[in-house]
Amino acid sequence: MITNAIARRYAKALVQLAAEESAVEKFNGELSRVAALLEASPELSSMFSNPAYGIEAKKEILRDVIGKAGLSTMVGNFLQLLLDRNRIAFLPQIAASYSAFADELSGIIRPVLTSGMQLEAGQVEEIKTALAKSTGKQVVLQVEVDPALIGGVVTKIGDKVYDGSVRTQLDRIEDILQKG
Repeated sequence: MITNAIARRYAKALVQLAAEESAVEKFNGELSRVAALLEASPELSSMFSNPAYGIEAKKEILRDVIGKAGLSTMVGNFLQLLLDRNRIAFLPQIAASYSAFADELSGIIRPVLTSGMQLEAGQVEEIKTALAKSTGKQVVLQVEVDPALIGGVVTKIGDKVYDGSVRTQLDRIEDILQKG
């Protein structure tokens, strides 16, 4: 819980700075790349959290990472700040929170649409248009297939789930019949 609050605080500050420079998407990409690098390289992650390495050695390695990744000065300074405050381990959570704040600022939602079978492109586009119309936001739709649903679709937007699957309807009918 505390980790999430810390990540959100840092992410929100960086989003505000990025908005002032009109670089919200650029910073999002850079943060995501560095977070993916840290997640893909456990050795690098553990080095940053290992007290056996001195702060100067950590800073030197971070400068190399920043240079090789071609990061902007602002994101580079942000990563240096995280290292100075011993918060670099929170970078994956910060990047995820940043992405959520950036989407909110840009008016984008990223719903997940799960169906019982592969949908045609026209069907996906209709659902995407309906979601955009009902939410008033730009929709970036992720489509998944789950044969257990039998038919219908389940749409998850943030914390809300809209379940129109045949599996759920059958479960409801079964529940009603059992209760008599």
